[in-house]
Amino acid sequence: MKRFILLLCIQLLIVLPAFCQNRNLKLWYKQPAREWEEALPVGNGKLAAMVFGGVATEHIQFNEETLWTGEPRSYAHKGAGKYLGQIRTLLSEGKQKEAETLATKEFMGDPVRQMAYQPFGDLYIDFPDHENFTEYKRELDLKEGISKVRYKSGNNEYSREVFASYPSQAIYVKINGGKAARLNFSLRMDALHVNKKVSGAKNELTLNVKVDKGVLEGVARVKIITDGQLSEVNGKITVKNATSATLVLAAATTYVDYKSVNGKPVEKVSRVLKTAPLYDEAKKLHIADYQKLFAKFSLDLPLKASSQLPTDERLRQFKSNPDDPAFLALYVQYARYLLIASSRPGTHPANLQGKWNDKLNPSWDSKYTVNINTEMNYWPVEMTNLSECHLPLFEMLKDLSKTGAEVAREHYNADGWLVHHNTDLWRGAAPINAANHGIWVTGGAWLSLHLWEHYRFTQDKVFLQKIAYPLMKGAAEFFTQFLVKDSKTGKLISSPSNSPENGGLVAGPTMDHQIIRGLFRACVESADILKTDPVFSSKLKALIPEIAPNKVGRAGQLQEWMTDVDDTTNHHRHVSHLWGVYPGEEIIPSRTPELLSAAKKSLEYRGDDGTGWSLAWKINYWARFLDGEHAYTMIRKLFNPVQGSSVKMQGGGSYPNLFDAHPPFQIDGNFGGAAGILELLVQSHLGELNLLPALPSALPEGKVSGLVARGAFELTMGWKGGKLLSVVILSKAGNKCNVRYGDKTVSFNTVKGKTYKFDGSLMGI
Repeated sequence: MKRFILLLCIQLLIVLPAFCQNRNLKLWYKQPAREWEEALPVGNGKLAAMVFGGVATEHIQFNEETLWTGEPRSYAHKGAGKYLGQIRTLLSEGKQKEAETLATKEFMGDPVRQMAYQPFGDLYIDFPDHENFTEYKRELDLKEGISKVRYKSGNNEYSREVFASYPSQAIYVKINGGKAARLNFSLRMDALHVNKKVSGAKNELTLNVKVDKGVLEGVARVKIITDGQLSEVNGKITVKNATSATLVLAAATTYVDYKSVNGKPVEKVSRVLKTAPLYDEAKKLHIADYQKLFAKFSLDLPLKASSQLPTDERLRQFKSNPDDPAFLALYVQYARYLLIASSRPGTHPANLQGKWNDKLNPSWDSKYTVNINTEMNYWPVEMTNLSECHLPLFEMLKDLSKTGAEVAREHYNADGWLVHHNTDLWRGAAPINAANHGIWVTGGAWLSLHLWEHYRFTQDKVFLQKIAYPLMKGAAEFFTQFLVKDSKTGKLISSPSNSPENGGLVAGPTMDHQIIRGLFRACVESADILKTDPVFSSKLKALIPEIAPNKVGRAGQLQEWMTDVDDTTNHHRHVSHLWGVYPGEEIIPSRTPELLSAAKKSLEYRGDDGTGWSLAWKINYWARFLDGEHAYTMIRKLFNPVQGSSVKMQGGGSYPNLFDAHPPFQIDGNFGGAAGILELLVQSHLGELNLLPALPSALPEGKVSGLVARGAFELTMGWKGGKLLSVVILSKAGNKCNVRYGDKTVSFNTVKGKTYKFDGSLMGI
């Protein structure tokens, strides 16, 4: 009987009533957005839009992922490699400024700046006589991936729905007017670009743009389908006496790939609009496609009184009273929504702002900053069962392995490939901006480790053989030739480089060495799995112990550089030398307790404050330190409410639409924060499934399902009173499974496709 009751409880836990989670799968507000950081995002990977939810005027600001400044070109500086030895010598002699001066003149990329992601245009829908309204509500339904608005005006109820369809490759807007023939509105388009033109036909508007400081042109077209009367005058369409209307927006540019810009956007847009299904069918296809990804994972945490508040009020309430566990679940699911909306197969990877941008000169050009930000975008992707969303990053790596090979030859006289701290649509790989932070050589290496992580979570050997290992090997090959012997220690070091974005140009930053060791180990293990490349693998094995090791400094800190010069009063947002703690795994409690203690000391010296993405990284650090209480402190800081773009000098946190605030907006904190929350629940980087390793007291109960761990295990797990109730493990690859909960462990062989159930004592049931 006891066993029956236990099994029944587990089944009830697994099929927890859907409405409990659905109530917590919406961002919602009682007023329209006043600023961009209050608007709600939709996207299909290629197209993205911010929906303001206005009443008298609805504003939908939209983007197409390939509209950038610039043009196809190589960023490599021809002949830069002949100055490499001189730069290294200056650094070894302690002449940092001289080395930076020489590098600035002779070693930087050409041009020295990369290009910027651009906004495309704006769609405005004007509703006459709607200035007075009641019962307003706007929301983003994460379950369906649809933004919705409803209100009453003039004794009539109006509603709108907006979604970006991946199957239809278009943005849909459905406007319902309530009573028959009561809907009247006008439609217009605009753009920030100087070179723009709006033209109209009876039921279509077309926006043509050309970027300044570049060659790319774009075409956006919106088609109106309605039962009302249509008229067009001077690029403005008016709809009268309608019951409903559907707008279908498509956009494309002349971009083909990083070498070609002879695309035909008019043909692309025309094809999309010609084949676009009607609204009901498009919505059905969109929801089915979206839920294939979104519905694979759920996280249920208790709802409290504040959970019922509008999202902006809920965010403000959390600052003073963080007793709202379900808010963390909403944040994780929002991050998953943003990943689905900004990174789908066949698109480009999520950039610094995902795919959402409303400025011609966005901060840091809204490109790909690969000394942390791009990587952080993909930290939760495998764990939250969105493996497909990782693929655009790998497609970009294929391009970078080619442009990065040219940089390796021209700048370092080496084979293989590398990327410095930034890249863009044109796949720049050379050092940019300034020598004191732009010459950082391990961007490509870190990105390559995402290939390895994808394999570890999926166990896809075909992917490992055909895509991951060749790219990782090329990245590793560069470092076999780049590393040089330090004259003082005799160890191999990375020179020239820097510790992102702190301390200037140096020889031997700790982060570089951690990443390079991680890459070499991944290549060695991959070669062993694939039974290939024994000579290259042996070479890497021999090099690993020769790389300069992690060192503990005079203040008990983990040294950021070869020399013990860490400033313990420096609260810099980058804590790069702790990479070996997270996302790396060479500084761990069981094998390197002294280094772990030193890493924790470094983090304490840096302090708990920081920009949004920095706060997110610190959540993950404290989770790996198995300190759930301190991790929750960092979560509270990440949830610090930040008002819109008019406020620039606040610390990091979250905007009213839960976008991460650097400030300004960067999407990486959304993804890094979600990853950190899940690291509190499950960690799998040490060859075992460690359950509830850092559960804070603020999360005493909950349930997660569809959470994926390394080794291709999918978990459904519940806990209450801070104690594990049960775990169900699906083996997706048939690997041996090692499970830890506190001081309890169990190991067992598995069969692919079979599930294994355990109670809170890790006893099989």
